[in-house]
Amino acid sequence: MEAERLIALGRQALAESGTAQDIVAEAWQAQALAQAIGRHLALCGPQELRGEARGLSEIGEYPAWGSGGPRAGRLTEVADPCGSLTALGELLGEVGIALVGVACATDEEGLYWQCIEAIDAADESSDRVRGMLRRLAVRDGDRARPPDPARGRAGPSGRDPSW
Repeated sequence: MEAERLIALGRQALAESGTAQDIVAEAWQAQALAQAIGRHLALCGPQELRGEARGLSEIGEYPAWGSGGPRAGRLTEVADPCGSLTALGELLGEVGIALVGVACATDEEGLYWQCIEAIDAADESSDRVRGMLRRLAVRDGDRARPPDPARGRAGPSGRDPSW
């Protein structure tokens, strides 16, 4: 399944989460998806993303999955890296907000620390996603810029300094 479709499923599942445990479970689903997208981009994505993508693929230690495994296991492609990373960043932001709400509302110490761990993972993943989006913006900005015909011969005024 394409990355943006999986991200949309994750956003919908998070919005429909009825309990604090459901929210924490969806947070780890989102983290697993971030890792899967990171692995995919590290192998098949644009060259300038591969280092950050590898880092994204290694963030977070989520609990053992049930027999169904994470939703991220259905990832088959990242058709639009920029669009997918933008949507993933939005999902991770929503996850962080939901987890803060759960952490603030709970009196259960174990649940609180689960939220803190998941918040840390989502925050670190968000940082990686923002870094990859910046790299794409730089790459796309370089492509949009017309080539410099003088290529090092012209000074700041655009004139050849030997004149």
